[in-house]
Amino acid sequence: MMSRDEEEPVRLEPRFLLDAMLGSLARWLRICGYDAEYPGNIPDEELITLAFKEGRILLTRDELLYRKAVREGLESLLVEGGSDAEMLRSVSMRFNLKLDPERSRCPLCGAELKAADREAVRDKVPTRTLKAYEDFWICTSCGQVYWKGSHWRSILEMVEEAAGGERS
Repeated sequence: MMSRDEEEPVRLEPRFLLDAMLGSLARWLRICGYDAEYPGNIPDEELITLAFKEGRILLTRDELLYRKAVREGLESLLVEGGSDAEMLRSVSMRFNLKLDPERSRCPLCGAELKAADREAVRDKVPTRTLKAYEDFWICTSCGQVYWKGSHWRSILEMVEEAAGGERS
């Protein structure tokens, strides 16, 4: 593990590691363009070790894990809020995040998305979707295809709520 005295990697944007209670928050951080690793249910000590190793900020709802991480010198946040919007707002305010779904990463795996033309996604989306939409994005890791469908409005509304009523 990296101690406080060792140099931390230079970080342009915060990178997060979320505990097992924050899977939905990981998805929303990814939708807003942030690197949010969600390893699932792993022991607390492994989470702390992984966060140090990868230069990530630990996000948790577990007060004991939070206190332990802080004692070990790991940048951490005890996430507050009951809803996804409140939790996203808590993280956004603490780290001054720009919440912008136009910068989305893959909500499933967190990898970057790249623009794809219709031909590239022809066999991966329903025919009606292919006819109805022009812009598609494909995950560079898992291959999931995305487009601004009927769900886009609810994504924008959620992000607006998390930003406190204003799109960041």
